[in-house]
Amino acid sequence: MKTVITTAGRTNPEYTRVAKDIAADLCINFIDRNKKSVEKIQNEQLADVLVVGKERLEFFAYGSTTPFFFHPNSAAFRLKRLLKAEKDPFLEATGLKLGERFLDTTAGLCSDSLIAAYTVGDPGKVVALEKEKMIAYIINRGLKSYETDFSELENSMRRIQVIHQDAVDFLKTVKDNSFDVVYMDPMFEEEIAESNNFQALREIGAIGTLYTEWVEQAKRVAKKRVVLKAHFRSPMFEDFGFTRLTRLSSKFHYGIIEV
Repeated sequence: MKTVITTAGRTNPEYTRVAKDIAADLCINFIDRNKKSVEKIQNEQLADVLVVGKERLEFFAYGSTTPFFFHPNSAAFRLKRLLKAEKDPFLEATGLKLGERFLDTTAGLCSDSLIAAYTVGDPGKVVALEKEKMIAYIINRGLKSYETDFSELENSMRRIQVIHQDAVDFLKTVKDNSFDVVYMDPMFEEEIAESNNFQALREIGAIGTLYTEWVEQAKRVAKKRVVLKAHFRSPMFEDFGFTRLTRLSSKFHYGIIEV
């Protein structure tokens, strides 16, 4: 499915300039909005639609009215809790420390990568992989441009390196023990009502499932551990040899493989 780009309904010359610049970056067509709905542009162009607005870039998959856009999501709330010395299950599972190297093989909304970036700090390294081109572009642009008075959050966003590439394809290019922790969150096989933030990702098709080569490559690249996040009913923990960290009050669990 091709993608085109347009501006918000109430447009201005600046939105148009930004949209045309992005069109050039992505080698896609710019479409004048002309008061048309996103749905009409989708149907006329038979395409997914990117929309440049006042504060964000939105992506509408063909046939969908649910936009995908970058926002720090739950990471901001989690970071505030960390600053109050509260625990975070993700950090308990990964065991990350200042200065370590973290590879997120399933970037998505980058919420976990943001927590990792805060934890490893400037001496550390955080790389987030995203195989869907438009998601990778929107997330990367958001991480570099999102502004907030919450300095710890903004600094953490700027530390993340987003790479548009399939997880296994990337892992194959990396030397043994290149990252302390390799992380995978292939999105839940079952719907979780509380996780409405993932609806747009599902409609884009950014849903994967774990397979043997992915896990084996992750084990080779990880110096300390491989961490999986999945629905509590998922068979992936047992199928791939992860030690499950049961969380009785949560619908998702973490699993670890020490290497």
